[in-house]
Amino acid sequence: MSAAEWKKRCEAEWGMRGSLMPDSVDWKFVCEAKPLGRNLLRNPAPHGLSKDAPPPEPELPEMPSDGPPRFQPDGDFSGWTTSTEVLPYDTSGIPPGAMICALPQYSWFSMEQVVDLKAEGLWEELLDDFQPEIVIQDWYEESQLHKSIYQLHVKLLAADKSTVISEHTVNPTEDLSTYSHTWKEVSHVFSGYGPGVRYVSFLHRLKNKFLNEFFPTLFTGSSVIVKPTKTSY
Repeated sequence: MSAAEWKKRCEAEWGMRGSLMPDSVDWKFVCEAKPLGRNLLRNPAPHGLSKDAPPPEPELPEMPSDGPPRFQPDGDFSGWTTSTEVLPYDTSGIPPGAMICALPQYSWFSMEQVVDLKAEGLWEELLDDFQPEIVIQDWYEESQLHKSIYQLHVKLLAADKSTVISEHTVNPTEDLSTYSHTWKEVSHVFSGYGPGVRYVSFLHRLKNKFLNEFFPTLFTGSSVIVKPTKTSY
């Protein structure tokens, strides 16, 4: 197809006209990339789990582990930049002189992706002039390992990858008085964020515990979606 035909195909699919559809854009690339309405994160469920089924119940070992402490969960984390922060032992509630056989040791496991919006098929006129909604969603396991087991920090970045145009942070406190062990949804919609957005940094941290055995906090269904529009321009 010609460049004009590719442009008409995109116009028909998204209902856009005028200044949002300049001839300078490679419309063949945009149409084939299909950047609107799809998840721009890669490998959104590294543990192979779905939010449509309950999280697996933790399995208690028959015998305590005699190996070294473990601080990172199993999973295929390709597409993510990962890091582990081992936290110091919390001895704040232990009376002076008390004999302690073992204490849990916690760690934060961090996973980050930086989405290049233009590389995914979005174009400058759409991002700067129309500023489509950017929808963030994530699901984490109510593991009840600790009162703080999940953190999310999403930033909309400029072309230099360092200037923050808009950001959203989530740091919930868990209710440890009841046990439901379900997936908990975290979501946010960026809108009216201003011109210049070229990247989305998606960073979440989940807390794990080691006490004779390793107990993780799992997640699934992470997504960054730029919403399509059917409004004509």
